[in-house]
Amino acid sequence: MSTTTTVETISKPNIGVFTNPDHKLWVEETTPNADDLKQSKGDNLPEGWVTVAIKSTGICGSDVHFWRHGAIGPMIVEKNHILGHESAGEILATHPSVTHLSPGDRVAIEPGLICNNCEPCLTGRYNGCEKMKFLSTPPVDGLLRRYVNHPACWCHKIDDMSFENGALLEPLSVALAGMERSGVALGDCVLICGAGPIGLITLLCCQASGACPIVITDVDAGRLQHAQKVCPRARTYKVDTSLSAPDAAAEIVKASGGVKPAVALECTGVESSVSNAIYSVKFGGKVFVIGVGKPDMTVPFMRLSTQEIDLRFQYRYSNTWPRAIRLVKDGVVDLGSLVTHRFGIEDAVSAFETAGDVKSGAIKVMIKSEDEA
Repeated sequence: MSTTTTVETISKPNIGVFTNPDHKLWVEETTPNADDLKQSKGDNLPEGWVTVAIKSTGICGSDVHFWRHGAIGPMIVEKNHILGHESAGEILATHPSVTHLSPGDRVAIEPGLICNNCEPCLTGRYNGCEKMKFLSTPPVDGLLRRYVNHPACWCHKIDDMSFENGALLEPLSVALAGMERSGVALGDCVLICGAGPIGLITLLCCQASGACPIVITDVDAGRLQHAQKVCPRARTYKVDTSLSAPDAAAEIVKASGGVKPAVALECTGVESSVSNAIYSVKFGGKVFVIGVGKPDMTVPFMRLSTQEIDLRFQYRYSNTWPRAIRLVKDGVVDLGSLVTHRFGIEDAVSAFETAGDVKSGAIKVMIKSEDEA
């Protein structure tokens, strides 16, 4: 049975937030066309797809990087490109084949489209899909629009959860993937490198897991203050960039009360920070790199070797969204304090300038595509 959209909810043109190889940033009309959506009853969508009115989208560090630098590793902005992949919104229309979602449902959007045929997909590690189309990663346009069409299977119902929290399920998924694969356990001393959004959400997850003590580092004192607000028992270390990695590690261990971390969760991708983590962890410890860094970097190989330290890496996530939704719904992880700035989509340029300015004090900048009910 076909489900129709409530056409009066589509009252504005569809606009998106674009960048290009010249590092320009602007807002203009885009697809899907709002007039076409008004006429649609959903049956012109691909089988299994829905139309979503995007309500909230968080700006990720990768969005800022694509704008300012035009690339992350082999992923290069080569044409006009829509940003954004941390989004939640409301279902407007469904294809007749979709039975588990209806217009009005509140959903968080998982932004990766997979092939379902390659080995990573078939073994459940679909973040490694060989034909992945990840929204906002060039050349695939992102979610920073008013309206998008998306496969229903990647639209997760959030019931009465706020759209902002729904958007934050994406970075929470990154943190959950790191927690699972690094094996953080009750009572582990954990080091978190970086107090940006991913580092802070990882801190919240470590707190919920019973890790102790937890040390979090950053070069910015304001972010460390924010870390202690969201997790009062966290111990902080402001990174002194003039110190060598062994000396910085000594300060980190001092901050932990003399306990060497069993696990370091590196959330910056910065070469010096990775080295600090390697020198900090105990014999047989783990350094798990969540952050995105430059294509090539130097690491202290013999430190890893002689201390039997496992150095591991993460690429996005898989099968995390249902758990993320439960954690937020039940109040196990409280994401409410992470959003520091809000802008309408028409003011997206100002939003990006704020997100990219370390002096702004921004943690997570949220863009509102539509008024939230």
